Amino acid sequence: MDGKTKIKAENLNLYYDGNKQALKDINLDLKEKEVTALIGPSGCGKSTFLKTINRMNDLIPNCKIEGKVIFDEKDIYGDNIDIINLRKKIGMVFQKPNPFKMSIYDNIAYGPRIHGIKKKSTLDEIVEVSLRNSYIWDEVKDRLKTNALSLSGGQQQRLCIARALAVDPEVVLMDEPTSALDPISTLKIEDLISKLKKDYTIIIVTHNMQQGARISDKTAFFLNGEVIEYDLTENIFMNPQNPKTEEYITGRFG
Repeated sequence: MDGKTKIKAENLNLYYDGNKQALKDINLDLKEKEVTALIGPSGCGKSTFLKTINRMNDLIPNCKIEGKVIFDEKDIYGDNIDIINLRKKIGMVFQKPNPFKMSIYDNIAYGPRIHGIKKKSTLDEIVEVSLRNSYIWDEVKDRLKTNALSLSGGQQQRLCIARALAVDPEVVLMDEPTSALDPISTLKIEDLISKLKKDYTIIIVTHNMQQGARISDKTAFFLNGEVIEYDLTENIFMNPQNPKTEEYITGRFG
């Protein structure tokens, strides 16, 4: 399971407000078409790292980044990077479902339209394929014109995953995508993630360690802005090398 590198962080440091260091010398090699889980206690840098991968931290004032994030052999913090194109290739699904206040159809068609696709038959196909790939098509195919906010929380989150897939990304970032959902919806999303990894590289922040153990190929344990340990998920959970990892996994802190 040692495939091609998709994203590589090299000596990555991130500071808020000039001097508050949130990430410290992160070096991670994330492989193509795998699920990587980022675990660790609140405030340890997991979500901050996730947001460096598609430059969402650009939206935060006084945020300074040192080091590199290599994606498809280019440093995304280098010169001449098209951020809109970067975020097309590296999609994101947030903690709380955030469908747009528009129809189910228009939620999915929104991204492709922004990227220049106007032909209705093409949009129809993208909408159907994206919803099928997110395992929600059968639940919504007869009400594509209804407002997406009428869906249940679990359906809204699968819709948001479909919306991320509609622009044909290569990587999907997920920031605790099931923390606001009930157990049945959570299992549906986990099942979906397991199916999507054959076509996409997925990086997921999760507070739920059982979830991390169930769905990921590799796991990175973050603590105080550092990566303490990064290995195959089964090794992290069954045979961690660092005592701090073992303390966290066994619930002694966090």
